[in-house]
Amino acid sequence: MLLLEHNPDKQHLKDEKGVCQKMSGNNAKRIFFIILGIALFLGFYSAPQFGPAVDPSGQSFALSQEGKAAIGLFFLAAIWWVFEVTPIGVTSLMIGVVQALFLIRPAKEAFRDFMDPTVLFILGSLLIGLAFTKSGITKRIAYKMLDIVGEDTRKILLGVFIITALLTHIMAHTAVAATMFPILLTILALYNGDNSDGKPSKFGKALFIGMAYTAGAGSICTLLGGARNPAAVGFYTEFTGIEVSFVDFSLHLAPFGWATVFLIWALLMVIYKPEKSTIPGLREKAKSEYAKLGPIKKNEIFVSVVVAFALAMLVLQAVIPALKTMDRSVPLLLAGVLFFLSNILTVEDLEKKIPWNIVLLFSGAMSIGFCLWQTGAAQWIAIKWLGMLAGAHWLVFVLAVCFLVMLMTNFIMNVAAIAITLPVALVMAQYLGVNPELILYGATAMAGMPFLLLIGAAPNAMAYESKQFTTGEFFVSGIPASAVLMGVLVLMTFTYWPIVGLSPLLK
Repeated sequence: MLLLEHNPDKQHLKDEKGVCQKMSGNNAKRIFFIILGIALFLGFYSAPQFGPAVDPSGQSFALSQEGKAAIGLFFLAAIWWVFEVTPIGVTSLMIGVVQALFLIRPAKEAFRDFMDPTVLFILGSLLIGLAFTKSGITKRIAYKMLDIVGEDTRKILLGVFIITALLTHIMAHTAVAATMFPILLTILALYNGDNSDGKPSKFGKALFIGMAYTAGAGSICTLLGGARNPAAVGFYTEFTGIEVSFVDFSLHLAPFGWATVFLIWALLMVIYKPEKSTIPGLREKAKSEYAKLGPIKKNEIFVSVVVAFALAMLVLQAVIPALKTMDRSVPLLLAGVLFFLSNILTVEDLEKKIPWNIVLLFSGAMSIGFCLWQTGAAQWIAIKWLGMLAGAHWLVFVLAVCFLVMLMTNFIMNVAAIAITLPVALVMAQYLGVNPELILYGATAMAGMPFLLLIGAAPNAMAYESKQFTTGEFFVSGIPASAVLMGVLVLMTFTYWPIVGLSPLLK
């Protein structure tokens, strides 16, 4: 009889060698993408002058040296962000450094964008989410929801997506994501149970990626879901002289948003089918855990009142003229200050529990967005792109406009994507006989749903903090999700919108 001897030391050396080889391969890949990003920036920076862009009225827009460099920086940042060659917040710092070092913009302007009110709005949203968690409100919501939807993991995911989308009808999607994030962590912990090894799961990927996507889908349903909605309506009114009411906006885009919510759920059930079809005993466990929380505590009541007051201020901005000049970050930051004054949040929370990597990510996104805008690079890109469609069929034109907005909003502020693209598209629509209202709703829908990159929207970046997926996985998932989005646009154009009086062509 042959005895097979197992040598533990030999096996250990083999395992260690495999780990080293894997680390070496990852490091080589990382170095490659670092060099690729730098090479693309230097290539654009030193390239010969590009030809001017000419709009339909014949006006010429030259691309400056600073604009050319801004496009190169745009590619450098995109590659470093997508492939995570360094922490995403560090890439953001690089954006400011390169602008100042290569004289694209003065350092004072490049780094001032790092504290833009939009970034502070995101910080305020994170503080609210943290207060919800510390006070115990998130656990109450999570346990009650699980008690209602039951133990089927597909229904749990659908329930989460529906709640997320509903909240974005009255809250900015950033605030909704900050509120939902700790709730989802609680649900994930219940899913993992006592056997969790800390590794990402398909359920976790679907849970957090789906939250980010459906926060965007829900946010296009009303004018309150995001700043890009009233901005788009403002541009449309300025160019056409036609007012769009709150009801009209929701009438056209609410069905679009909800169709996307359910299709995203179906898509994620295919891409990330949960490992468990059910979680036996989950409903009883949720009831038990909810009972352990006891009666509602003073801290929970205080946090709820403060957040309700902050949200009321944001909602009333639309109807009270005196509040319209107030930046939307103010109510959320005020709520955050009150939480610290009441000792619900402490300095330890500020230092250890705020994801500063994500705050820096959006600081860099704001900086590169303003850089592309102020140097004229974004306008040059938009006019060049749309100029190629001057004689195209109306459907091709509409899809191209919406595709451009969808791409741009993954890299820069969605308000900036609207501000850059919509004016040019509305002018061209008149030349082609396309109904400008179709451009308004199509572009606004696309601007609200950046499904490819984390920098496209705050919910994307917040979902990434779960550590359930990589930036690459988010990007790959976003390709079919974006295709679904374009499909919904075509469907709406030929079915629902004509029913409610929106014809694709001018009469």
